[in-house]
Amino acid sequence: MGTIVFSSQHYDQDSFTSANTQGVELHFQPARLTLDTAPLAKGHEVVCAFINDDLGTQVLEVLAAGGTRLIALRSAGFNHVDLPTAKRLGLSVVRVPAYSPHAVAEHAVALIMALNRCTHRAYNRTRDGDFTLHGLTGFDLVNKTVGVVGTGQIGATFAKIMQGFGCQLLAHDPYPNPQVQALGARYLPLDELLQQAQIISLHCPLTEGTRHLINRQSLAHMQRGAMLINTGRGALVDTPALIDALKVGQLGYLGLDVYEEEAQLFFEDRSDLPLQDDVLARLLTFPNVIVTAHQAFLTREALAAIAETTLGNISDWAHGRPRNLVEA
Repeated sequence: MGTIVFSSQHYDQDSFTSANTQGVELHFQPARLTLDTAPLAKGHEVVCAFINDDLGTQVLEVLAAGGTRLIALRSAGFNHVDLPTAKRLGLSVVRVPAYSPHAVAEHAVALIMALNRCTHRAYNRTRDGDFTLHGLTGFDLVNKTVGVVGTGQIGATFAKIMQGFGCQLLAHDPYPNPQVQALGARYLPLDELLQQAQIISLHCPLTEGTRHLINRQSLAHMQRGAMLINTGRGALVDTPALIDALKVGQLGYLGLDVYEEEAQLFFEDRSDLPLQDDVLARLLTFPNVIVTAHQAFLTREALAAIAETTLGNISDWAHGRPRNLVEA
């Protein structure tokens, strides 16, 4: 049973090859899955896709016509999949519901620490022989109020870490997590959380209800100078609204590991090319902004867990006992 792995990087090849105890036939394809590259999957019963691969109506139709029967996502999120079309075409969709919540949660904390203590600015400054400290003043995290938006496994892990710093926890989620409540977190409506928190971290899935959850109106509810971290999905925030809030100082710090228009940019070396995305280019001019290229998941432990679960999903589906199915 042939499996083509789109958007595969060297670390995907290493982790999948090491975890492939089931003997799944793997064909690694570095290209992103698009309407143009979908014909490459012809003859492969399984397509393994990542977060920025196109799994819209037209692509799914090409895949189904070429003999594909299973879409194996190596991610927890599935907002990029046209599930009604997949169901109509008889395509099963499986995902990795959890891999290492610590990987993403710890990266969110790394962004907080770097922004607060201006580590990125200090690194560049000292490399240029400038050892002055002006403009590098941070703040103690102890007793600061942290708002956690989305308290699934990643949000709960993040909350536990921030409690370890001595922070006061606020949370927002339609389904309160008893583990987060046990940490002393108070669940609040989003507007109230934004008004009270000095640091807000987004860990919710992207749905129609959460798209542009952070927008001009919600930014106006935040404390002036607050810090916003997004390691969830890029479209959770309205990026042009962030720029306006940064320009006037309403938003004091911004850490992004995801970007709404990242599909055409991230996971590729574009250092020799002019940056064509004017919004991202503007974001990168702010000294109080750090953007990483969707690397929060990138730990050895997370990669191993993603590969093992994905390969297990493929094997179980092939043996007629599918698990981790995504239903339309």
